[in-house]
Amino acid sequence: MGGETQLSGPDLKEGIAEGELRDGVPLLGHADGEAVVLVKVGERVHAVGATCSHYGGPLAEGIVADGAIHCPWHHACFDLATGTAGGPALSSIPCWNVRHEGGRVRIGSKRTTTLPLVGGPKAIAIVGGGAAGVACAEALRLEGYAGTIRMIVAEGSDPVDRPNLSKDFLAGTAPEEWVTLRSREALGALEIEVIDGPALAIDLAARQVRVADRSIGWDALLYATGAEPIRLPIEGATLPHVHTLRTLADSKAIAAASSGARAVVIGASFIGLEAAASLRARGAAVTVVAPEAVPLARVLGDEVGAFVRRVHEGKDVAFRLGRKPVRISADAVELDDGTRVPADLVVMGVGVRPRLALAEAAGMHVDRGVMVDAALRASDGVYAAGDVARYPWDGEQVRIEHWQVAVRHGQAVARAILGGTSPRRDVPFFWSAHYDVTINYVGHAEAFDPPEVHGDLDARDAHVVYRSEGRVRAVASVGRDRLSLEVEAAMAHGDQAALNAIVARA
Repeated sequence: MGGETQLSGPDLKEGIAEGELRDGVPLLGHADGEAVVLVKVGERVHAVGATCSHYGGPLAEGIVADGAIHCPWHHACFDLATGTAGGPALSSIPCWNVRHEGGRVRIGSKRTTTLPLVGGPKAIAIVGGGAAGVACAEALRLEGYAGTIRMIVAEGSDPVDRPNLSKDFLAGTAPEEWVTLRSREALGALEIEVIDGPALAIDLAARQVRVADRSIGWDALLYATGAEPIRLPIEGATLPHVHTLRTLADSKAIAAASSGARAVVIGASFIGLEAAASLRARGAAVTVVAPEAVPLARVLGDEVGAFVRRVHEGKDVAFRLGRKPVRISADAVELDDGTRVPADLVVMGVGVRPRLALAEAAGMHVDRGVMVDAALRASDGVYAAGDVARYPWDGEQVRIEHWQVAVRHGQAVARAILGGTSPRRDVPFFWSAHYDVTINYVGHAEAFDPPEVHGDLDARDAHVVYRSEGRVRAVASVGRDRLSLEVEAAMAHGDQAALNAIVARA
């Protein structure tokens, strides 16, 4: 997790010479004890907070594109004119008034933005309390919507910052209060009613959602039920020491059992390997069991997968690859070659499946996800977002299980419900942390030619290009945050020439 950006640079209340600003290049300064970034775009100069509201990243080290400043850490973006956030950030950053006086630029008072109330549906129901649901509800209020918002949650906790469950919180480096995405009190302060679910049925004709004790009417509906972890159908899979990892309760239970444990992680997925790293941080002995020969090869290719394996082996994680578990007992996991791996703790990280049963029963168009258009609309007044949505991207319908995608989906649905224009071309992005190594991945490539590695992965300074049919579809990077942002900006414009130039760098 991050923190406040340290104060440095000029006092922007005193001002700077106009000539010190370069178009599109952030300049870090401060005012009244707060870090501030000045950005000149054409003839206009903007002054915004310098600290990303997501994890505290330094916005002055990011880039400016399409009227927004983009954080180098996890690709949150903020509108320069209003401070409005784009996922994975939810909260806006502050803005200041700017004055031009005698060839100098000075910032004045901090602006208070009060949006006029807007019309829209009388009542909005959100089925799901994850990233997409919370982002949609908050964005509706930020856009000035004053109608009824009801959000049905079913995880047994306040909405959580899910990436933390396998990363910092599970590793013991983040307190529980950091894991709460939004508390019920915070949502209540925005007049967002939180209803304990689960939702039992959706009636599209009557425009109602049924929960245990009542039916909830709606004029617009967001279906954002997320995904559920897969539990392998093998003997012993439901024993008390066998866990999946999706909820705060899951993460707390794994953490409680981890100290000094002999842990087996089944599955070399991102969640599985992040859990392995976190368990090592807590002192567990960890063995990863997976059927593939190279971890993450299907998504990142053999070279990156082998690099990730080396990183984990450097922290004394053992791998049993090319093997499947066939049975779990109280003290071991038995593999398909007859060997037994001692285990006091087992974590299954073998993937998730979207929660589609309610949508199917309601008669929504479901094909490996809820089918939606570019505005994430499933039918009149009905939207789907996040892990359950199958939406158009790069010439095909895709379903992407990324946190950033879910947040931006929710924000886009809010705009669509209120009659806004179609969302801009948000580029899929995710990050995965393994000890001191963070992999950033921009774009989406379900199939790709042999990846092109530029730089030195083991030196933590490289990017990897994934192409198909001659086009750059995705780029993974280690230690090249700015390049990752530049790739995202080029992808947002569909500019293959710019992409080719960016990724050709050494």
